Amino acid sequence: MRLLGIETSCDETAAAIVERDADGRGTILSNIVRSQIDEHAPYGGVVPELAARAHVSHLDHIIERALAEAKTPLAALDGIAATAGPGLIGGVLVGLTTAKALAAALGKPLIAVNHLEAHALTARLTDGLAFPYLLLLVSGGHSQFVLVRGVGEYERWGSTIDDALGEAFDKVAKLLNLGSPGGPAVERLAASGDPTRFKFPRPLLKEDRLDFSFSGLKTAVRLAAEEIAPLTDRDVADICASFQAAVTDIVTTRAGMALSRFEQVLPNVPPTLVVAGGVAANKAIGAGLRAVTAKSGARLVVPPIPLCTDNGAMVAWAGAERLALGDVHDFGIAAKARWPLDSVDMRRANAA
Repeated sequence: MRLLGIETSCDETAAAIVERDADGRGTILSNIVRSQIDEHAPYGGVVPELAARAHVSHLDHIIERALAEAKTPLAALDGIAATAGPGLIGGVLVGLTTAKALAAALGKPLIAVNHLEAHALTARLTDGLAFPYLLLLVSGGHSQFVLVRGVGEYERWGSTIDDALGEAFDKVAKLLNLGSPGGPAVERLAASGDPTRFKFPRPLLKEDRLDFSFSGLKTAVRLAAEEIAPLTDRDVADICASFQAAVTDIVTTRAGMALSRFEQVLPNVPPTLVVAGGVAANKAIGAGLRAVTAKSGARLVVPPIPLCTDNGAMVAWAGAERLALGDVHDFGIAAKARWPLDSVDMRRANAA
């Protein structure tokens, strides 16, 4: 089956065509992403109204490009998938409404995709991964550990109690006037900094839980910067390096705990840790996760970075996984600003 996937939950306008074989293997035929970084950069972050307007302006053209690159006419599609949440509600509405219109006009099934589920299932597209596995989702809006038992079968083991990790990177970058997006800027400067100069806290690290907290760490960075202001280039690099070292310690320690829990819950299953979300691109965090999985005897799977950030291919694939199980939606399905991945029963919730 071939599906069109539409992603408009934040500041990327994306569409893709993905094919799923009868044996469950996936192939990306096209994957077009238009970033809105330039539009939002002057404001230091994503402006929801501007994002929604950009989606309206560009989505039709992005879909046309995806179809053309995949050499797939609309009539040859087997279904239309679109992110229905969670995300900025204006943007989600643009993509979901477009998908409904296409599905209605073509007489094709509509699949409303949970954005987090799309991230959770990407490793099955890229690596043919079998269930179950452990997911670490680290992005601008989400930081959580999830046990992925199957399509629609998710157990959230830990989450952030305040800022998401990507959000913490962005806020530190804004504090240091590094521009947006913040993650790449912080990582670039951290490479030349001293990670031991500032003794930043590791919140919750001594507690026996899998939750994250980055708000106190962010505050510690602000106080350190204010204490030595005005900042030199060396100061900024050292702050970035020390902050990155702190979050790496937090993430890797939690990952080790999560893998231990996985082995307790599923003692006969070889452990696999999947990392998804934009923060997966951070090399220091990646090195830390490689070390902890090697120590645990676990497999580490990180999809290609363009498929870790928001894209249409992951949405199309999640739609294909759902369609293969007969999970489709009527046109009354609503866009959702919030939609927890571990909703009571994702299969029934999606079909409602």
